[in-house]
Amino acid sequence: MDLWIIRILLVAAVLISAYFVRPFDLNTPLTFAVGAALAALIVLAELRIRRASLKSLIGAALGSILGIAGASLISLVIGRMPLEAAQATFAQVLVLILMSYVGLVSGASKGEYLDLSALGVFLTDRSARKSQKILDTSVVIDGRIADICKTGFLEGTLVVPHFVLRELQQIADSADSIKRNRGRRGLDILEKVKSAPGITVQVVEKDYPDVKEVDLKLIELAKELGAKIVTNDFNLNKVSQLRGVEVLNINELANALKPVVLPGETMKVFILKEGKEYNQGVAYLDDGTMVVVDNARRMIGKTIQTQVTSVLQTTAGKMIFGRFPEEVEGGNQRADRRPGERTGAAERG
Repeated sequence: MDLWIIRILLVAAVLISAYFVRPFDLNTPLTFAVGAALAALIVLAELRIRRASLKSLIGAALGSILGIAGASLISLVIGRMPLEAAQATFAQVLVLILMSYVGLVSGASKGEYLDLSALGVFLTDRSARKSQKILDTSVVIDGRIADICKTGFLEGTLVVPHFVLRELQQIADSADSIKRNRGRRGLDILEKVKSAPGITVQVVEKDYPDVKEVDLKLIELAKELGAKIVTNDFNLNKVSQLRGVEVLNINELANALKPVVLPGETMKVFILKEGKEYNQGVAYLDDGTMVVVDNARRMIGKTIQTQVTSVLQTTAGKMIFGRFPEEVEGGNQRADRRPGERTGAAERG
């Protein structure tokens, strides 16, 4: 509301100025029409500028200054040419408008390449910095970050430090084939992230020679940029929180999206192997959640119905504990065998 009051005052000031100045010696109606049109152009320009980012505004200002400087040099040359006064003035004004326009448009389009952190804290685009997220080496190699970006749950600027790229390159150049494949996978994941909608990948050359560990460099960069760290490293997660840096942990996100299982519910699982404790069987859900079933050691290689007894949530993931009856109760509890397996009666026979 306050802005509209200021805009109304601006329009009134332009109309009053036009009435008293009388540009082009126009009559009163045309004078007010010209003043209203000029005021409308000023308000439209102000509305458009408000939508531009700070980087675009600074780039446009620098481009305009360079354009005006270039036009001034060209005007000196035009002034020495054998032209009439009217022609020379027209040529100088035309060059000034052209160079200013070119500098304004070029500077605004290239303004996103400016690093505002080098201009001091007073020229910081805080809204853009809050949306910045720094990628860790582990989360790039992991690969799930590309799928998350494609779904649209992540947006803004993803910052990839130069020392993270250097570490990925070292892993990709490793003599170990496993490490080499992991490094190349990480570089491919970055290409996929760049193509995700709503995502801007920015490579930052900032480095900290006094800090040797990559994790500590990430924390220092996050504190300087006011950004968050995206990782799946448990230790980096804890250290960053102690240092006051916000962290987005991919593993915590994956755990939060797993289906909720309550004690007392029944589920069908395939017993894959023997558990650590006596008479236990271990199964896995489709999302990788481990299910430990008591009394299921003899059911290895079979699909059974188990009743959930408890759920344990840890920082490393979720574990589900269940129970398989030792005896068949009322003939309802049975094991679903794969095709080709013999029944229990055939085994006893």
